[in-house]
Amino acid sequence: MSDTFTTFPAIDALPPEHWASALRMFGDGTGAPHDEDTAERWDRARLLFEAKDYSGAARLLLTIVEQAPQQTAARLLLARAYYHTAQLRRAEEQLREVIARDPVEHYAYLMLGRALQRQGRHEEAKPWLRMAAAFSSELPDS
Repeated sequence: MSDTFTTFPAIDALPPEHWASALRMFGDGTGAPHDEDTAERWDRARLLFEAKDYSGAARLLLTIVEQAPQQTAARLLLARAYYHTAQLRRAEEQLREVIARDPVEHYAYLMLGRALQRQGRHEEAKPWLRMAAAFSSELPDS
């Protein structure tokens, strides 16, 4: 399929290779791209997150976390995607795992505190927010 793209002239200053790359990244319209490795999936998940397609990003990030559970960045972005889609229990679960695996990941403490607050669990959120504030050298709100 990419051969047909190279036979057409560039449109609006975008070379045909750009469109072939887009097809490679986003697939052929049938779902997932063909032969996509974890790094390509990560790139695509970040693009979806940046485009505010949090549900789409979460689906991809979940597969990445399953394949590479030690990757803090993927798990943290998955938690953020869950947070943005109001899947607060799932966000909480991922954040607790991030903290267990990487106890100095200060952003996870802040996010966990915020996720707990959004669930109405304000008292439970306080120690997590205090810890986040300690990491950033700020005084927490009471």
